[in-house]
Amino acid sequence: MILHLATFRWKDDVTAADVAELTDALRDMAAGIPELRSYACGESLRLRPGGADFGVAAIVADEEDLSAYLDSAAHAAVYERLLGRMIAERAAVQLPVDSSAWL
Repeated sequence: MILHLATFRWKDDVTAADVAELTDALRDMAAGIPELRSYACGESLRLRPGGADFGVAAIVADEEDLSAYLDSAAHAAVYERLLGRMIAERAAVQLPVDSSAWL
């Protein structure tokens, strides 16, 4: 399985309402993508200094499912309507995981 993590820093003009709308849109999007085994997104809790404003964690079975998720029309629509205009910085990483990785 693959864990896809993406983090974002927002542009200065992004509002709390923008973030709430994005969060709802991403959760709705994820519910309609069968390749996603697990999906979480939201604002950083800011429990440690530094870091990003927002994060997404998605688990998929394999590289094919990752591409199906990231290249889906639903993902593109959320990016075009909301996410793209909000991003100042983005970082992403994909990690191999298996069920024994969860303690």
